[in-house]
Amino acid sequence: MADYESVLCVKNNVHVYRIPPRPSNRGYRASDWKLDAPDWDGRLRVVAKGKELFIKLEDKTSGELFAQCPVDNHPGLAVESVTDSSRYFVIRIKDESGRSAFIGIGFDDRSDSFDLNVALQDHFKWLKKEEEAQVTTKEFNTGPKLDLGFKEGQTITINVAKTKKYVGSETTSSKPRPKGGNSGVFLPPPPGGVKLPPPTGGVLPQTFSAPPSGNVSQPQSQSQVNNSSGHVDLLDFDFGESPSSGSVNSAPAKPVQGNSDPWGDFTGAGSSDNNWVEF
Repeated sequence: MADYESVLCVKNNVHVYRIPPRPSNRGYRASDWKLDAPDWDGRLRVVAKGKELFIKLEDKTSGELFAQCPVDNHPGLAVESVTDSSRYFVIRIKDESGRSAFIGIGFDDRSDSFDLNVALQDHFKWLKKEEEAQVTTKEFNTGPKLDLGFKEGQTITINVAKTKKYVGSETTSSKPRPKGGNSGVFLPPPPGGVKLPPPTGGVLPQTFSAPPSGNVSQPQSQSQVNNSSGHVDLLDFDFGESPSSGSVNSAPAKPVQGNSDPWGDFTGAGSSDNNWVEF
């Protein structure tokens, strides 16, 4: 299966410079280049194909390849940073015939150079992890295998803690209810707040005193009979003279005065009343 090509970084504006030979072992300096007049402007792409990594310089419009730099290690001779700036690099380009040359590249923004460094570092970190994983897999396959299966007749014992649960009691995991006015607990009403029902039938009790001994009153009217039976007829009460009526209140009847003995007039047939018949 052929390896597919993945793009790790794209920068749409990169400047290319012709650089003089390295003056000494101390490194390249961007101040020695003609920074105001770059020799070529275009686009930069960092492309990975399997374990191989390339920095490609392409035309912005047509995408035609201008030069490419194969990167076998980072940091290394393929990509070097200059000593006086973080926005400029020296890369080693190669053609199909194997000829190589060193050119300078630069970015207008420092974040673009930072992204280029991160893309290169991430690729080689991934290669290192792949190698470590392959070594670990090889050791696992070639080493002695650990047999964790049960042997014939082998048993195991598992101790499970038992918890006692009582009906009607709260478990230890239950949280106590908060106490306070906002806990939703209703208090009983204060004492003395019970209202008694009204008397049956709406009867208003009224008492009358007994007449004095020896006094015989006139026959009671129907309203007085109702009063004596415990019922009060409010229609027979005299509430005074109405402003709209001209009637005059009648005087109450006076009781007939008799003998001190209430039965003195009925002692015998020889009284003055001739209506009695003697047998």
